[in-house]
Amino acid sequence: MIPPLDGHSQVKRRKGIPMRALIPNAVTVLALCFGLTAVRFGIAGEWEKAVLAIVVAGVLDGIDGRIARLLKGSSRFGAELDSLSDLTAFGVAPALIVYLWSLQHVPGLGWVIALAHAVTCALRLARFNAQIDDAPQPHKRAGFLTGVPAPIGAGLTLAPMAISFWLEPMFLDDLQIRAAVVAVVVVIVSVLMASSVPTYSWGSVRVRPSARIAALAGVGLFAGSLFSAPWMTISLMCIAYAVAVPFAWRSYARAVRRAAADQPPA
Repeated sequence: MIPPLDGHSQVKRRKGIPMRALIPNAVTVLALCFGLTAVRFGIAGEWEKAVLAIVVAGVLDGIDGRIARLLKGSSRFGAELDSLSDLTAFGVAPALIVYLWSLQHVPGLGWVIALAHAVTCALRLARFNAQIDDAPQPHKRAGFLTGVPAPIGAGLTLAPMAISFWLEPMFLDDLQIRAAVVAVVVVIVSVLMASSVPTYSWGSVRVRPSARIAALAGVGLFAGSLFSAPWMTISLMCIAYAVAVPFAWRSYARAVRRAAADQPPA
């Protein structure tokens, strides 16, 4: 006969990690797997699948934190796992893909330039982890991010590939020209990821009540174009973000001046 569990045993049995805490971590692991799968597609020369795998990893990375907050499953373990996943999916994987696609044709410097993307991504994530317990940073208080986020940096680095899938420009068939274009893009993106340049975040975006219907219609059109013309949509998104960086800098400077003017004199 099995003896009944006493109260102490029941308490011990209830201890453990709740399922709601594992769901966001599982999404993060999926993002990591898609990043590694992108490398596999890159080695096989399946470039479109490689870029799409990075895009899927970016989508998963964008929702895992929101799922964790929704389910109240946020943890320090999840934050560390997310950083390791980001480094793999948005630092190492894009660096290897662009190296195999173009930078290997730059003698000597090609691998160094590819490493620049991975290294600056690691530095950005290390800076984020070091500041995670600090007081809110000036950019964050104003609703901006510091530097280009790792997923967006990966997208910008892979933007020449997406544009080539969309427009199929003849000049990119020349491997030397392709490598030169990618090298310039990778260097600029690497600098932006490691920099302290303020960039837009969802917290800094405001929609006027009168523009709500237009914004929702735009979301629907965006979803339709993403399915019907993915490479055009991804290319235009990357170009729009790159163009928005100097505007974000100006908006942040305006927000700082406004905050300084609102402060009462000492």
